Amino acid sequence: MTQKFLRRIWMRYSKLGRNRKKKQKWKKPKGRDNKMREKRKGYPKTVNIGYGRNRKEKGKINNKTPLVIYNLKDLAKIKPENIVIIGKIGNKKKLEIAKIASEKKIEIQNLNIKKFLKKNKKPEKEEPKAKNKENKKWI
Repeated sequence: MTQKFLRRIWMRYSKLGRNRKKKQKWKKPKGRDNKMREKRKGYPKTVNIGYGRNRKEKGKINNKTPLVIYNLKDLAKIKPENIVIIGKIGNKKKLEIAKIASEKKIEIQNLNIKKFLKKNKKPEKEEPKAKNKENKKWI
């Protein structure tokens, strides 16, 4: 796994990523007296050539090539060496894709299939009860 590079004082403010993973991003240190820019000992490493992945591994997830799908036709094109990423689609299509993916045992990167299907399970309709006047209490 490659090293995770973060900006210099990310741990100080929440807007820079403290307790917020999405905000943790790399920004090159540019200040005049910045110790990271000067590559001083004891300070976090900066992004340089040599930290990258191998070319064969680059762009892959779990050694599988990601493929973005938007409908059921795209899902039919999936091969065993691919991993699915669901694109920007509605809940109805996503539900259909999740059902078929669970049947075919296709791995979806950005969706927990079991949890999604459990959450969107439609309750079965019950038969309406016959109205009995005897059951009602008349006062």
